[in-house]
Amino acid sequence: MMNQMYLHRKIAVLMVLLGWLLLVGCSGPADQAPPAPQRPKVAGQVYLPSDSPKKAYIKTARLSLSEHPLLEPLVGKISYNESLTSRISSSVAGRVIGTPVALGTTVQAGSVLLELNSPDVADAEADFAKAQADLMLATHAFNRQQELYAGKAVSRKELEQSQDELSRASSEARRAQERLKNLHINEQQTDGHFALRSPVPGIVVEKNVNPGTEVRPDLEKPLFVISDIKKLTVLMEVFEVNLSKIKLGQKLSVSVPAYPGERFPATVQYIGQVLDEDTRSIQVRCDLPNPDGRLLPGMYTNIEVGSGPDDLAVVIPLTAVFTEGDTDYVFIALDAEHYQQRAIKMGLRLKDKAVISQGLQPDELLVTEGALMLSAEEELETDSANP
Repeated sequence: MMNQMYLHRKIAVLMVLLGWLLLVGCSGPADQAPPAPQRPKVAGQVYLPSDSPKKAYIKTARLSLSEHPLLEPLVGKISYNESLTSRISSSVAGRVIGTPVALGTTVQAGSVLLELNSPDVADAEADFAKAQADLMLATHAFNRQQELYAGKAVSRKELEQSQDELSRASSEARRAQERLKNLHINEQQTDGHFALRSPVPGIVVEKNVNPGTEVRPDLEKPLFVISDIKKLTVLMEVFEVNLSKIKLGQKLSVSVPAYPGERFPATVQYIGQVLDEDTRSIQVRCDLPNPDGRLLPGMYTNIEVGSGPDDLAVVIPLTAVFTEGDTDYVFIALDAEHYQQRAIKMGLRLKDKAVISQGLQPDELLVTEGALMLSAEEELETDSANP
């Protein structure tokens, strides 16, 4: 009996103690702030408080209209502008005397590039001198024959022979004179020297000759290449299926690895008239201004073909896009803490960006980085709201 009463008391004490512990555990300090009100869970929307560490992974950008690309960027190569370039060889054989003009030198049309001691020039000078002497003798002989014929001291046949010799001497003198003129040699020159001159203004961009070099007209490489590198050409290959998107006078945007992030304007100047049957492509030449001389012949380029300044669209980076099923989505920042998922439709999709045909408007704030994290956060919030 006593044992039963003791057991009942012990159970009662334990029950009271348990109730007290529960009361203490459920009640906090008197000054503890009430919990923050919970935002409603809405499918497709995410709330991130300003102090959330996840905010560091989110980047946004304001949308605007821009000229949208028509094609994937094309690969091109910078070359000299052939209409402003001259590859210069010597028209005579000889040995270089003195020092040829140096690489990088700016020259004008008619500037001397080098001088040769040339047997060919010496022969041309000698031929001219001989032709002039023969012409003088033939002229004197004809004049004397005319005087004798007038005095009936010679026959008409002898006069005509003298006239014929004068005509031949005159033709030979003109031939020798034209040869000197073609070589740009003064008729009074007799030293056998030849000055190689530039036919165009520009900069010496290539040089294949040194002091004392023996040169000939049939050398494989030109002695000099003169070009105006302030105006270059971009060569690109356009596939047959894309040819309709290239027009004469069309403005292009060129980039090179040497200057990342920079764009250089170019203009379509010539569209080839022959299709390469192996590659099914057409060569296109574009004028490329180079006022500061930073672009160099031989550089490879990426060329963007735009639609024109009057044909604008929303273009976004592909880092902003994620896909669920058959639908593409982005997130729009409604305010500093509120993000909304948005379905979009893309037109032309390029390597790192896409043209948006439906779903976005200018001036909206697009999440460019962190969209996948927001998508995962949205799924967690939706699952917690629908246990």
